[in-house]
Amino acid sequence: MSDERKGDATMDMATLYQEEVFTDRKVGMLRRMTPVQGDGARDLTRPVLYVGQAEIMTNMGPVPINFDIEATTLEQAVAGFGAAAAVAVERTVQQIQEMRRQAASQLVVPQGGMGGLPGAPGGRGKIQIP
Repeated sequence: MSDERKGDATMDMATLYQEEVFTDRKVGMLRRMTPVQGDGARDLTRPVLYVGQAEIMTNMGPVPINFDIEATTLEQAVAGFGAAAAVAVERTVQQIQEMRRQAASQLVVPQGGMGGLPGAPGGRGKIQIP
């Protein structure tokens, strides 16, 4: 969705949704996205969408997680919230772990290769951090 918005702040009348929020005030929130036409009338050609939201706590604070829920009714969406949230949390944890691995594996190579290390032949003793 973020790729679609780059440089274009124009709303598309053909893809409007009315959003309703439901919560149990304990686990998370559930959004019912009802497709509407430009005049606000229900668009019967598109399905109603259900989106869940939960948070996980990390050492850097809470991270919101949004996820789609396969459902055609609010009752089905509530019943499917837990399973969809578990999948989304697992995927998010894996993404965070991968980002940590990538950050830890970045090597800092001094300018000029090994010759830039202090004490190395021809070394200048200046290590540059990207």
